[in-house]
Amino acid sequence: MSERRKTISVDVGNIKIGSDHPIRIQSMTNTDTSDIKNTIIQIKELHDAGSELVRITVNNENSANAVPSIISKLIQDNYKLPIIGDFHFNGHALLEKFPEMSDALAKYRINPGNIGGKEKFDKNFEKIIKIAIKNNKPIRIGGNWGSINKTVLNKLINDKQYDKDSVSYSYLIKKALISSVIDSANLAVKLGLPEDKIILSCKTSNVSELVDVYTDISKKCRYPLHVGLTEAGLGRDAIISSTSALAILLHTGIGDTIRVSLTPEQASKRTEEVLVCQQILSSLGKKNFKPQIVSCPGCGRTTNDYFVKLSQSIKSHINKNMVDWKVKYPGVENMKIAVMGCIVNGPGESKQADIGISLPGNNEDPSIPIYIKGEKFKTLNGSNIESQFIDILHTFIEENYS
Repeated sequence: MSERRKTISVDVGNIKIGSDHPIRIQSMTNTDTSDIKNTIIQIKELHDAGSELVRITVNNENSANAVPSIISKLIQDNYKLPIIGDFHFNGHALLEKFPEMSDALAKYRINPGNIGGKEKFDKNFEKIIKIAIKNNKPIRIGGNWGSINKTVLNKLINDKQYDKDSVSYSYLIKKALISSVIDSANLAVKLGLPEDKIILSCKTSNVSELVDVYTDISKKCRYPLHVGLTEAGLGRDAIISSTSALAILLHTGIGDTIRVSLTPEQASKRTEEVLVCQQILSSLGKKNFKPQIVSCPGCGRTTNDYFVKLSQSIKSHINKNMVDWKVKYPGVENMKIAVMGCIVNGPGESKQADIGISLPGNNEDPSIPIYIKGEKFKTLNGSNIESQFIDILHTFIEENYS
């Protein structure tokens, strides 16, 4: 794993981003922001799931007017997380017209491709930057594959045609995306916004293109980078694509905040994107959020599915208790539990875990050894294996994490 890229540190409300600070998980509501009640409910759900910053849409006067009430109610309920305003097209006008909203938000998110055309871009952009300076707010300048600054892109395309260059249009689009974001950051600094108030992002919906873009922009600036695959899609496909992209970049030291943008399926909750982010960071060894369960995938030796049911039961038990455990047992999230299904890898994996259980496979000795910190602790027998193991697990947690 490469050393993490060194960046400027940016304060977003009570959260520090970049430098040596932890990689932060972001999410975004999909409620109508003017619906104050439901927006607050969803922000709380996202934060309770582990989102450290939450972005809300501010696209019209009703939503802008609702923002101070949303943030005030969250603070009253002891939810003091940073709330970020997502602005497109009319952000300059809304920030100017609703000063209470501009002051209440922890950060503004703007897209250089959606601020105005050639004649209006500089004027609109300057308004936003001046308001950010006045309110001492950071800004994420977030370019997006689907909304690149037309002036920048057209110039690159015209130059290509004039020079009869052989480079692909894909390369030009990536170059335009990076140029749009870097040029906007430089202009913001020129207008007086301190460098430690700027975060950048350059999102695409293609894994390899995203890796190329972030690898390139990481060499061109010291600003913290927000990383994520935009419009990732639905369900398992979106999770796999997002995980592939983020894992590559984070492993090479690129990325200071992350988001997994999932299109919600009918039965899924918005919090799913937060849980995927947590699993990515945990799998890469960046940060643990709950105990890790190592479990056997099963094979012809394990036609009995008891180890599957036990793994599911332990996972459910952890999820149910984790909110209380985090407070009562600091460090419990770093615990490793093994639930194995036969003698091939069962004892070995169990010994490498903090606590492990090795169930018997087909035609094996029916005894069930329990291992704690590499040593055999005891052997279980009988029909209530699950409750016995959970009791041992609770005792272990009490003795090691209180």
